[in-house]
Amino acid sequence: MTDRNADWIDLPDHGVLAVRGADARKFLNGQLSQQLLSLGAGETVLAGLHNPQGRTLAILRVVADGPQDLLCVLPRSLLEGVLSLLRKFLLRSKAELTDETPLWRVQGRWPAPGVAAEAKGAAGPAPAPATHSPAPLHWPHTSDGRYMRLARCNAPINSSGTASESSVAPIEPSPAAPPAAWHRADIAAGLPRIYGATQGEFVAQMLNLDVLEGISFNKGCYTGQEVIARAHFRGRVKRRLQRFTVAVTSTFAPTTLAPGEQITLTDGRDAIVVDSAAAHEGQVEFLAVARYATATDSTTSEDASPNAASRARIEATPLPLPYELPAAG
Repeated sequence: MTDRNADWIDLPDHGVLAVRGADARKFLNGQLSQQLLSLGAGETVLAGLHNPQGRTLAILRVVADGPQDLLCVLPRSLLEGVLSLLRKFLLRSKAELTDETPLWRVQGRWPAPGVAAEAKGAAGPAPAPATHSPAPLHWPHTSDGRYMRLARCNAPINSSGTASESSVAPIEPSPAAPPAAWHRADIAAGLPRIYGATQGEFVAQMLNLDVLEGISFNKGCYTGQEVIARAHFRGRVKRRLQRFTVAVTSTFAPTTLAPGEQITLTDGRDAIVVDSAAAHEGQVEFLAVARYATATDSTTSEDASPNAASRARIEATPLPLPYELPAAG
């Protein structure tokens, strides 16, 4: 069994938030960290939703559904909260926000064997669309050659403004590449995911959203923009998302590394877990925000947490990311 195959798999832990109407782009452009006004039909960008302190509340993939409407793909567990938050800022904007998760199948796929990976963010040719109409919306997901898409389902909207679950096409599991394998690949790709336990925990650059092209530094104001811009132009980002692996033992299991958990690494650095998943047998890979490693890191580090001494050290080994981090601020 291999994680790589050419079949589309369903990703049921992803949801779809739709922003539709004449002011859809103008409204969302004032809320997210990306430039959305010039997004062409069918084009996509990665973006962050932040609080006024610049800390990340959600990471979204924004897809242009025609000349004015936008679709936001994000963790299903966060969708209701994000929808409620955004609605507070609608005011008199001519836009409507709805949960369209039941209207769409969020899917992903690995490249066919022998197909070269697309460069990160490249617009390259999309896989051949499905034969049914309308054609799904495709986009390159990561530099490892994976793609994602939104395939339309025929589900009606009910009176409350949400789609009915009853007519959604059933999800067919793909044993050759389950969603768990997709999750592991995202961690290997250094892609952060926000959970309820980590909402409002990290400034955008701590999650490498700048490196992942999830921030526009040339657009107008948006919530949290002042803090995020200051960190960028003054270069004061001392903690970054990094990747690690740790062995599973009789006293350590994958559930130990829950999102939001504060840990101490072998070299004495404090870190906060962002995401984790069981990798190959006997190993767990995880993403955590920590200071850059230096030759002087130790238990006596000046900026170590007061509670560090009471926490067990995680015998984690650093792993490379598929992208380069900026120099330490």
